Amino acid sequence: MKKFSLFLLMAVFLMFGARNVLAQSANEKIGFLDLSKVFDEYGKTKEYDKILEGKHGDYEKERNAKIEKLRAAQEKLAILKDEEKAKQEQEIEKQKTELLDYDRQKKTDLTKQRDEKIREILLEIEKVVKDYAEREKFSLILNDRVLIYGKPAWDVTNDILKTLNENFNKSAESKVK
Repeated sequence: MKKFSLFLLMAVFLMFGARNVLAQSANEKIGFLDLSKVFDEYGKTKEYDKILEGKHGDYEKERNAKIEKLRAAQEKLAILKDEEKAKQEQEIEKQKTELLDYDRQKKTDLTKQRDEKIREILLEIEKVVKDYAEREKFSLILNDRVLIYGKPAWDVTNDILKTLNENFNKSAESKVK
């Protein structure tokens, strides 16, 4: 009997506690955002994509020039005398090694630059979301990647994106002046 009374008392306590938590959470403001959309449509992301494409294009041009030089050296190989041929083969091997090293280093550099910029952009997005949540009195803003369903009214994606792009445009204008 004593155990049953204790159990009943705990059940009543948990019901009231759960009711208070639910009542409290009903007063909380919750939102979510499509992080991929915000990232992809942010002006700074688009600007950096263009810069990165340019750097990748420059890399491809340099790489193609090195490949053409290597091919030309290989074509000359057939008409050379034996002792000149041995020297040319050594030079070709050296060029191949240099090309592989160049290729690996450039890819590493471009990947590192891209990763640093992505990190920078994501930190900016995080700051804008935090400032927005504080200003608009949100208790919680979720990333849609962990969300199965959210009321469309809770979606703050466009508000965040608008704020980010306004800030980006203002900073771009101040750089021009």
